[in-house]
Amino acid sequence: MKTILLLSAIAAAFQFSTISATADEKQTVVEIAAGNKDFSTLVAAVKAAGLAETLSGKGPFTIFAPTNEAFAKLPKGTVEDLLKPENKAKLASILTYHVVAGKVLAKDVKAGDVKTVNGASAKVATEGGVTIAGAKVVTTDIVGSNGVIHVIDSVILPPAK
Repeated sequence: MKTILLLSAIAAAFQFSTISATADEKQTVVEIAAGNKDFSTLVAAVKAAGLAETLSGKGPFTIFAPTNEAFAKLPKGTVEDLLKPENKAKLASILTYHVVAGKVLAKDVKAGDVKTVNGASAKVATEGGVTIAGAKVVTTDIVGSNGVIHVIDSVILPPAK
């Protein structure tokens, strides 16, 4: 068990160094994500949803960013279906559920409900590590000029309306 925990800690540290190495506080959160291969699916989705310009704006934004691995956990064909032009509104709704207005650093995170840019609330838990809507935060505080990125291990879906 200790070996598994140690390997998990090493893997998390490696992931942190890989993702944060591309962060530059002069870049927007979109530019940071676009510069990291681990976010290529997210960047493609942001572009397909027409959100790149908005998320490159003044902000500040807090983005809970799923990695390519997180998108791969979705049922087969889901990402491809969401990227179709006819699903642009649904994709935008899902992606804006990953964004909170303001710049919330890890040290400022508190348990409770947080309102997302989507308009729906997401539950943040802090016991045993931080999660949002059930997705585990695996890397924190990738700071850009217009906000901050926290990396999550799953794609989170807004509640049905």
